[in-house]
Amino acid sequence: MIRISERLAEPRVAEARLVLPFDLRSRSRFRAQLDTGEEVGVTLTRGFILRGGDQLLADDGRVVSIEAARETVSTGYAEDPRVLARAAYHLGNRHVALEIGAGWLRYSHDHVLDDMVIGLGLRLAVTLEPFEPESGAYQLSQGHSLMHARGGAGGHHHDH
Repeated sequence: MIRISERLAEPRVAEARLVLPFDLRSRSRFRAQLDTGEEVGVTLTRGFILRGGDQLLADDGRVVSIEAARETVSTGYAEDPRVLARAAYHLGNRHVALEIGAGWLRYSHDHVLDDMVIGLGLRLAVTLEPFEPESGAYQLSQGHSLMHARGGAGGHHHDH
């Protein structure tokens, strides 16, 4: 098994590809398969979310490029920003990871959440798309959380 424990800061020519759903890209430790079928064990610093285009260095020296997998997502659309804001508020209150764009929001497909979003006035489409949700209020650049930047004191913190 190939081991990966380093994220590259500077882009390099990738020699392999790792296509991952958001659930795995938000973990610090997991096993997966490269596009070549080779098994990899990934161990990264906690607090990072892998994004499409990120690169990792394997223990054999290969550069591995991360690609967001297409997964079943629900996308809600509304012209009225207040309708979108209400839906984002209610989904966020349920700790749902959200990707937000102009006039839309997207989350991992869930029929219960779909019913709620429709009830709030959004038009809904269920599709296969790469899912790149927001990092969250507690995540700063380079994956350091606000809690860690303040020495871990105060507030409540959610690990993803």
